[in-house]
Amino acid sequence: MAVALLLLLGLLGGALAQTLIHWLLLGSLLLSAAGWLRLQQRWPLRRLAVVLLLVMLCALRGALGSRPAPGPLDPVGAVSSAPQSQALVGRWMRDSAVRDGRCQGLVEVHSLDLALARGLTEVTLEPCQAPIREGAWIRAQGRLRQPIPSAHLLLPGPAERLAAQGSWSQFRAAQLDLLRQDWTPLADLRRRIAAQLQGAAGQGPGGLLAALVLGGAQVELDPALREAFRAAGLSHALAASGFHLSVLLGTTLTLARGWSAGLRLAAGGASMALFMALAGAQASVVRAVLMGAAVLLIRESGRSSAPLRVLLTTLVLMLLLHPAWAHAIGFQLSAAATAGLIVWAGPIERRLLRWMPRRLAAVLSVPLAASLATLPLQLLHFGVVPSYGVIANALAAPLLTPLTLGAMVMALLAVLCPPLLPLAAFALVLLAQLLMGLVKGLAALPLAQLPVGLLSPWLLGLLLGGVVLWGRSRALAAALLLAGFGMRWLEVQRDQLVLVHQGERQWLLSRHQGRGGLVSLRADPISCGKARQLATGLGIHRYDWILLLDPVPAPQPQCWHALSSSVVDQSDLTLGRRLQSPGLAVETLASDSRGLSLQVGQARWLLLPDRQAWWAWRRQRRDPVRGVWLGFRPNQRERKQLEAASAPGDWWPQDGSGSGWHQS
Repeated sequence: MAVALLLLLGLLGGALAQTLIHWLLLGSLLLSAAGWLRLQQRWPLRRLAVVLLLVMLCALRGALGSRPAPGPLDPVGAVSSAPQSQALVGRWMRDSAVRDGRCQGLVEVHSLDLALARGLTEVTLEPCQAPIREGAWIRAQGRLRQPIPSAHLLLPGPAERLAAQGSWSQFRAAQLDLLRQDWTPLADLRRRIAAQLQGAAGQGPGGLLAALVLGGAQVELDPALREAFRAAGLSHALAASGFHLSVLLGTTLTLARGWSAGLRLAAGGASMALFMALAGAQASVVRAVLMGAAVLLIRESGRSSAPLRVLLTTLVLMLLLHPAWAHAIGFQLSAAATAGLIVWAGPIERRLLRWMPRRLAAVLSVPLAASLATLPLQLLHFGVVPSYGVIANALAAPLLTPLTLGAMVMALLAVLCPPLLPLAAFALVLLAQLLMGLVKGLAALPLAQLPVGLLSPWLLGLLLGGVVLWGRSRALAAALLLAGFGMRWLEVQRDQLVLVHQGERQWLLSRHQGRGGLVSLRADPISCGKARQLATGLGIHRYDWILLLDPVPAPQPQCWHALSSSVVDQSDLTLGRRLQSPGLAVETLASDSRGLSLQVGQARWLLLPDRQAWWAWRRQRRDPVRGVWLGFRPNQRERKQLEAASAPGDWWPQDGSGSGWHQS
């Protein structure tokens, strides 16, 4: 087990290390582990040297294999600034529904302007009249471009999203023609199962049942329902994972109890192969299938298995074959949750038995173990914690198992005997509606999602170190925990300005003692969604106030009002009126200008979105200010005027309109 753990550490460290400091930290961890094995486990030097060599090779494999790059024939090489249209021929990779009049999906490119090309690009067609199915060969006319990179750490951009899928370009199609449709039996089967389950049980319950069989990635679910599951801490129920496979494999082996070992292996292998075919080869699915196969082989051979050893071996094999999975959040969450269940579920249940009945302790120990194991990753990637996640999982557990098993039976009937589907749906619709009602009710409770804010890896490392060392050295653990909480408190209390610039949209978020105010250049739904992401990433539950500078009114004002009880358009912020909360305030500088004065703590900033605001401010009496934010790029003359008007470095950002941070 120690060897597997070291190999896994090498693979993960090599894949995730980005700087020299990361590599030095990884090396120190490996040397510390080697010293411990030498002193405590009495490993001979030869064995230790061989293992360290293997770990170094794994780290090299993780570093080289986890960062794929475009090939020589990738479409990104054909990106041009020329205005002429380009012709693309390729094969659509996955079903794409029509959303807001637009179709979007990855396409395997075969030619660009009659020249050979090999690679993936994301094609967008707007307006789009009908869904485009997997296996469709298309010819599109449009423009190829590079995707926009992340505007800010808190807002991942299209470039990062597509790079994770092996694509480095986007194609905006003005015209798209369907050349032919390939035969895609698996996609047809998924589509048929989803359609028949939704037809028999209704759109909502049927979609939930289809997701329990095929996984949420393969089914078009109501976005509000998907968001409710996420807020309640039950997203894993909609993602094909080990739970769904355990229900399928357990049922299969129960039915095959009296068969020979060979037939049981064949039945179990067939059920796992079917599960992977329907759900797709996602990281969580591959992990579940590999572990299930290992446990099945060990069980049928009459031997006992160590679940943690099986998990570590599975993860090492997965990362050796596909190191890029180390960056996949789904892979990280699946591995952490499984490890938590293996290591902590039993001890947590024994501790809970002191205060509650055995049945209740058994029910609560599983979600507690999984939640504790995945909590660091949630803070690292999302900055938000489902407050009622443990309760939601405990209440949903009695419903999820029969629903998952029933959904699998319905999927089988959809293929073999569709007339019996209404009868099966009659028995499951009530359970599905009960689960949906439970999830929506929990998601609607106050503070269903606790915004903690994204934690840096270093801060998270301090807190985890304190937790891990608590049972060994209370003094050192307490020091680490106090240092971690102290650093976090200082981060939250610090006055801060966050500027995000993305295309025509800009957001300026000011924070004082953990509270925030927002100025947004646009009022459209995308701007509102990004504003929500910024609040979550910084640990802000609701903005004190929001000022919208868009001359066009917000088409969905309820989205903005969900983020703050005080949402004001600049046209309503007349001269002399202030939008304020303790430590945060904004007001108009002049009636003929879009310029604003922003107060953050004791400091005063000028917000000058355009040159007209800059000229208007220069004509006025200039009171002392902490700095000037520019929404445009200053020329050489304006730079000199800015340097004369404020202290060096106090106009921000230095190149004008662009993303950045400024904090006290």
